[in-house]
Amino acid sequence: MSQTTRITTPFGGQSTAAEVLEGVDLSGRRAVVTGGASGIGVETARALAAAGAEVTIAVRDLDAGKRTAGDIAATTGGAPVRVAPLDLADRASVASFAAGWEGPLHMLVNNAGVMACPETRTPEGWELQFATNHLGHFALAVALHPALAAAGGARVVSVSSSAHLYSPVVFDDIHFRERPYDPILAYGQSKTANVLFAVEAARRWAGDGVAVNALMPGGIPTNLQRHLEPGYLERRRASGDSGGVTWKNTEQGAATSVLLAASPLVEGVTGRYFEDNQEAEIGEPGGRRGVAAYALDPEAATLLWQVSADLLDL
Repeated sequence: MSQTTRITTPFGGQSTAAEVLEGVDLSGRRAVVTGGASGIGVETARALAAAGAEVTIAVRDLDAGKRTAGDIAATTGGAPVRVAPLDLADRASVASFAAGWEGPLHMLVNNAGVMACPETRTPEGWELQFATNHLGHFALAVALHPALAAAGGARVVSVSSSAHLYSPVVFDDIHFRERPYDPILAYGQSKTANVLFAVEAARRWAGDGVAVNALMPGGIPTNLQRHLEPGYLERRRASGDSGGVTWKNTEQGAATSVLLAASPLVEGVTGRYFEDNQEAEIGEPGGRRGVAAYALDPEAATLLWQVSADLLDL
């Protein structure tokens, strides 16, 4: 981590997205939230819309997206919410979304993801979690970079996880072609990639006024965990086994995302990793708190960017 002062805010692990943005006026600002039709994505989109932003939720399921958009409009006084198709594991879908975007983009929240799924590969042969959680969001952000640069002071938010502490990016075998597939290690690797993306994008895009940060939202039971053993999170929660993770509802889980997307408290902050609305300390690999030193490594971040660009023919 850099030697600059660690960023803290008045908010904590139990703060909600609405509380974080109380009094913040986002009128005239435009936001994209991937995976905005489920889990913390819904509450991220809701809080940004309630603060006056023009929000587009980018979703695989358009019907679910339309239902969510209607619900957000109804609960925020009719704030406009657009719905657009996006499948992050499909390069053509990502390219189509970006090509259809017109005008500046002030906030890009890379929120969608898949967790601990059975071994699955894209048509290119890429491991699905890395392809969806990292490569799809990487391609989207790079394609939308001109719109972000045009906004002046744009922000990109990369939703990671404490699971990044389970695995660095294993550059010698990213797609589990040589080693046995492990769904948790694959997820952890993809979440480390989310942090490394923020580190390198922050460096590359600083001159464009684009801030890029990563975060751990907290422990929030959502559809993201559908591939885990049934009742796994509920049993851990009931037993008091938090492993240091702050258990939250979806409104609390979206708080750190909207802090980084829109709060004036972190204006100009870039290339960092937050949890519970604070910049995280360095954490131990295999733990559940803090950020792994390997996830902030600038050399790994540069290498990942190059590897990703090569895979995507960018």
